[in-house]
Amino acid sequence: MRDSEVTADVPADVVEPVQPRRSRVRWRRTAIVSAILLLLFGVPWWTLLLAGTAWPTPVVAAGSAVFAAAFVALPALLFVGRGRRRPDWVSATADALLGVAWVLFVWSVLGNVLRLVLLLAGVDDPVRGRTVAAAVLAVAVVLLVWGYAEAMRVPRIKTVDIGIDGLGRGLDGLRVAMITDTHYGPIDRARWSAAVVSRVNDLGADVVCHVGDIADGTVEQREPQAGPLADVTAACARVYVTGNHEYYSEAQAWLDYMERIGWDALHNRHIVVERGGDRLVVAGVDDATAKASGVRGHGANLDAALAGADRSLPVLLLAHQPKQVTHAARAGVDLQISGHTHGGQIWPFNYLVRLEQPVVQGLSRHGERTQLYTSRGTGFWGPPFRVFAPSEITLLTLRRT
Repeated sequence: MRDSEVTADVPADVVEPVQPRRSRVRWRRTAIVSAILLLLFGVPWWTLLLAGTAWPTPVVAAGSAVFAAAFVALPALLFVGRGRRRPDWVSATADALLGVAWVLFVWSVLGNVLRLVLLLAGVDDPVRGRTVAAAVLAVAVVLLVWGYAEAMRVPRIKTVDIGIDGLGRGLDGLRVAMITDTHYGPIDRARWSAAVVSRVNDLGADVVCHVGDIADGTVEQREPQAGPLADVTAACARVYVTGNHEYYSEAQAWLDYMERIGWDALHNRHIVVERGGDRLVVAGVDDATAKASGVRGHGANLDAALAGADRSLPVLLLAHQPKQVTHAARAGVDLQISGHTHGGQIWPFNYLVRLEQPVVQGLSRHGERTQLYTSRGTGFWGPPFRVFAPSEITLLTLRRT
């Protein structure tokens, strides 16, 4: 064999040009994350400690040390707390710190609007700077305490009547209870989960739906919190679909678990609910991220979900993300129910969610036939706070039109 042939077959000749590109991508990503962190912590640091406040040097030094420690701790905790074997206390601490940083950042930005008002009113520093700092800190503390209580409470019931063309008389008044985004995670919410199930059962629903993001973690890790779902009661059916967070751990295992405790896992399939001699197709599809996750046999497939269904019957579709309504409208689905958005969870994050999803919360219409109901979610993800985005257990009553 000639030397040139040996050289041409060496894999390093192909790989080496790729490595600098990967390095550049890593550095670019690091730079972006660093810039975000600098803004997240830098704006509150400047607003509370430096912007015309004239605090004594020890106060500025102590406050700066706190901000510097948080700036270093947040990415470190997030990195350690996101592994498969992550310690729950690390994840919970990182999530809480992220929520505090976000609220402080938002209200520091708004605090500088107050600074302008005070400037126009002729208020000088340090009174102006200290007034802004005190106001920002007070509002942030109140919102964080209230937001934590809102996140940890058993959700209120939200009732919505939805008219469905072609709904049979026997199905008029069918009650569909909807929970979604329970996100059982590093904070043990087993008692909360049991209370949610009790509240759902009090509704006496015909169909109970869990529309994904059941947990952050494996079945083994989160079964103590998810276990009460076995006690959910429904006159006709209990149905479940995956959300994007199942694909961060073990989606198939969660589908198997829900089947094991007596739910119908709608993994791109449907069932038919009958009441009073009339029938309704209840279909479910995998989350929009399922195919890209690489989990074999997973990927949203509405055609498969509706295969064999009588298309003269009305269709209720479970799809975790509101943006999946594009396919639902094309297929002539009557009603899609979704979660995923959390209603933004911590204001004003809802405006960022709206950049990716067609709807953040509530009932909307898409095309001539298809309606979409988007829940704000039953639990919370990450930071244990809900600010101006209360959780909900939804009771949808289907009406004949």
